[in-house]
Amino acid sequence: MEFLVSQGFKRKICEKCGKGFWTLDENRRVCPDQPCSYYEFLGNPPTKKKFNYVESWKKIEKFFVDHGHESIKRYPVVARWYPPLFFTAASIVDFYRLEDGNVIFEFPANPLIVPQFCLRFNDVPNVGKTGKHYTCFVMVGQHSIYDGEHGYWKERCIELDFKLLTEVFGIDPKEIIFVEDLWVGTGAFGSSMEYYVRGLELGNAVFTEFLITPSGFKQMPYKVIDMGAGLERFSWITYGTPTSYDIVFEPILKKLKKRVSVEYDKDFFLSYSKFAGTLNIDEVKDMNIALKSIAKKLNVSVEEMRKRVEPIQALYAICDHTRALTFAITDGMIPSNVGGGYNLRVILRRALSFIKTLGWDVKLIDVCEMHAKQLKQMCPELKEHLDEINEILDVETKRFKATEERVSRIVERLVKEKKEVDEETLIKLYDSEGVTPELVKMKLPNVKIPTDFYAKVAERHVKKAKKEVKEPLPVEKVKPTKLLFYEKEEEYEFDAKVLKIIGKNVILDKTLFYPTMGGQVHDTGTINGCRVTNVEKIGSVVVHEVESINFKEGDTVHCVVDKERRLTLKRHHTATHIINACCRKVLGSWVWQHGAEKTPEKARLDITHYESLKDEEIEKIEEKANEIVMKNLPVKVYTMPRSEAEKKYGFRIYQGGATPSKTIRIVEIPGVDVEACGGLHCKRTGEVGFITIIKTKRIQDGVVRLEFCSGERAIEYLKKKEALLEEACKLLKVKEDKIVDAIKELFNEWKKLRKMVKR
Repeated sequence: MEFLVSQGFKRKICEKCGKGFWTLDENRRVCPDQPCSYYEFLGNPPTKKKFNYVESWKKIEKFFVDHGHESIKRYPVVARWYPPLFFTAASIVDFYRLEDGNVIFEFPANPLIVPQFCLRFNDVPNVGKTGKHYTCFVMVGQHSIYDGEHGYWKERCIELDFKLLTEVFGIDPKEIIFVEDLWVGTGAFGSSMEYYVRGLELGNAVFTEFLITPSGFKQMPYKVIDMGAGLERFSWITYGTPTSYDIVFEPILKKLKKRVSVEYDKDFFLSYSKFAGTLNIDEVKDMNIALKSIAKKLNVSVEEMRKRVEPIQALYAICDHTRALTFAITDGMIPSNVGGGYNLRVILRRALSFIKTLGWDVKLIDVCEMHAKQLKQMCPELKEHLDEINEILDVETKRFKATEERVSRIVERLVKEKKEVDEETLIKLYDSEGVTPELVKMKLPNVKIPTDFYAKVAERHVKKAKKEVKEPLPVEKVKPTKLLFYEKEEEYEFDAKVLKIIGKNVILDKTLFYPTMGGQVHDTGTINGCRVTNVEKIGSVVVHEVESINFKEGDTVHCVVDKERRLTLKRHHTATHIINACCRKVLGSWVWQHGAEKTPEKARLDITHYESLKDEEIEKIEEKANEIVMKNLPVKVYTMPRSEAEKKYGFRIYQGGATPSKTIRIVEIPGVDVEACGGLHCKRTGEVGFITIIKTKRIQDGVVRLEFCSGERAIEYLKKKEALLEEACKLLKVKEDKIVDAIKELFNEWKKLRKMVKR
């Protein structure tokens, strides 16, 4: 650390934890991290100027732009580009991309600075209590890729961060301490330097330079600066308020405190907050003992202390949780029991429980509107989505109230059964009935709620998908198959050389047969007259499953693809893109593809939506889909660099999941839909033919399935429905326009007979 040495910093070893740290204080013997040290800035900020939340970002942004960084817009909080994660948990995640199963970094600029709003749900119980924990926070990302010529490395990074603290925020160099550490990320790691001021960690510069390998590790071909700094903490340290929430949510808290008439003793809270930073549930073995210790230092009882701080802590948590929901819904995820939506429902119900328990008249949407107003300079898009946020929160609030009404009945049952309401019972009640522990405690005051209840609930809900393990075919040494189905999409016959035969599986040097992928099922046809029943792609090799093989390796064979099946699949695949776009238009921007399948018989599309579709919604979706068909719009297919596509179209292109390649294939219906897609499509929407929705159903909480068909299959479906109608008319001996009246009459007659039987 030549720069630190040049500034007079000395390296020392903490006498308590053994960490290495750099300081200008000759007499310092311990590092600034807790529990080795405590906050020294509360009520005593180290800066002369105060900067509110948005002002802090503007100051940081200007500094880095003036020093050669490009400022980029935040990425969505929902990490659609990186499937292993539901949410963007750190600014570096913006640039994670998958390639051949490995994580690589793709930066849109080098170096850059980004105000990345992040979502994390591992600290939910700490939110509102420690003064510094959030589910939604801004990580100021200072990033650079260094290859020896471009970007920069350790020394420059430390120099810039040091100058940011001293020149922009006016912090005395003697106040700054750098702490050495090691950071292990996704498949890579490196050393790091955390920087503290008066006991508060402001940022952590990670120097990623090693890849983790099966045998150990190896040097990366380039090095990555991954400096993440909490914007909340920069603003906090200039004010020295009891908690970071006081300044981060300052305009919102001001309104909420008036609305709920909560008492706030600032001096008491300031004294309490100096110890509250240690109340991390992951680190405190016994929370009751910890609270007793703090109460003793404050010379009050635990009950009195809790009475004074818990309503304020609830307000802090409500502010945080509503901000997380505002960003998540804006970026396309809704509360549910599915995937990341589960985390959103946990915090939503936690916020509603606080409001119910404390008897406050607070609507979550009102708080979301306050967030949008406060952050309009940084995130103007939030305001545009307030109507949708309101719709989602209204539905969830009604569900919560319906659960509330069931609580008395549930509690009565528990008392009757003389069942102990322990942690396990509380978790089961939350998962199966949606009943929060706070609601149970209102009816049964003696119930003890674990401090980490919500963390345990979320952790238990995470399930690893079990995949059927299939014995892999030994194709590693086989030459990659040349794919003809993209360049010769209109051709259905070809000759090819047989490279390998493994049982029923045939590998050719080239193929027109489309394998099952991207939700589209495979082509069928013949090879040398032998029937092809299945086609799959393993790595870069296409494998054809063939019945009664009459050829051998090295032979040249004539192959024929089933044309009618291919055309039907193309219609259904293009229809899926059209239906998806129409669902988004009719229902809301939170609609994303959750799954899809295209077969010759029909197509299905699973979308994210909070309730079953109404008849009028289904009609509108179908109507709009057929309008697009009638317009006979072109279906454009082209390839482009992944980074360019993301910049031009955004992350909506990843409806079917992220693409593990630097070059991606884009399918665009101008003005309707743009997606990254490897499937086969019609040339124009008119070729799809009439689209009819067969049925819809809510397959799980937060997911609705639509089944539909198009073209000839749609006509066949309608003919079957017509035949059923004719048969019903014959049985009831009525004309088509009288069928409904006849069925009503039959139903009423059945009810009369049923009553007579019961007598």
